[in-house]
Amino acid sequence: MENKKIERRQIKKVWTVNEQRVSPIHSVGPVLAPGNWKEYDPFLLLMEDKFEKGAFDVHPHRGIETITYIIDGSINHYDNATGAGGTLIKGDLQFMTAGRGVIHNESPDEGEKVHLLQLWVNLPRQNKMTEPRYQNMHAKDMPTRQEEGAFIRVYSGSSGDVVSNTLNYVPVTFVEMIVEKGASIVQDIPGSYNGYIYVLEGSGVFGENKIDAKKGQAMWLGSADKSKMSSIHVSANEKLRVVLFAGEPLNEPVVAHGPFVMNTEEEIQQAYRDYQEGKFGTAN
Repeated sequence: MENKKIERRQIKKVWTVNEQRVSPIHSVGPVLAPGNWKEYDPFLLLMEDKFEKGAFDVHPHRGIETITYIIDGSINHYDNATGAGGTLIKGDLQFMTAGRGVIHNESPDEGEKVHLLQLWVNLPRQNKMTEPRYQNMHAKDMPTRQEEGAFIRVYSGSSGDVVSNTLNYVPVTFVEMIVEKGASIVQDIPGSYNGYIYVLEGSGVFGENKIDAKKGQAMWLGSADKSKMSSIHVSANEKLRVVLFAGEPLNEPVVAHGPFVMNTEEEIQQAYRDYQEGKFGTAN
């Protein structure tokens, strides 16, 4: 009887992510292009990056959380606010709360290339200036859900009866699904969440309206009754690897300039002043 209360979501739109060469050592594909603040709320942008050492230098952030997911390769990371650092490899995730401000860097080893996704999640007004926090999540340690022909790794939120202990200021569901050819899986999502799927490998059929999508394509989920649970159906035409992000909208004003995302222009100007005056600390 409970299943009858779960609304099955459709796919609202599908688009192909086009890789763009930024430099000889860096290419990027905008999965969620910046500027669509209201539509993508609470997400700000999602970039698919392939790069070598030297593509990025140390840089600051304020007012957001970043989710960095390693598709392939490895990356070293360090920040000046918490002293956190380490190495992330394929399937690992870093959930960084920039809060009031961090200066950090992410770089592969010399001669290596990393392929990753980085998602920016907006922070609620009351948490914009919270203390920075890092959560480094290794694939081998994440809770998993297994069904016939399907494997789900739960980095944040839940899948079926499997619940992660990830700390969120904004409720976010992030799962990786690996579905064998001919198999299907259903992922539950609170009806109030906005969400999307990105296909990393293979092809499949998605949603109640049975939309076809393949590697390099992204899908925005249709809306659902905010007071109920909802779900999205995934079937594999060939072995399929996808990631799904969904989150609770904030419905707050967004003012974004470079690496800072606040609620007002004045707060952005203050962020630049604080950074220039060394109030984010000193990067090593």
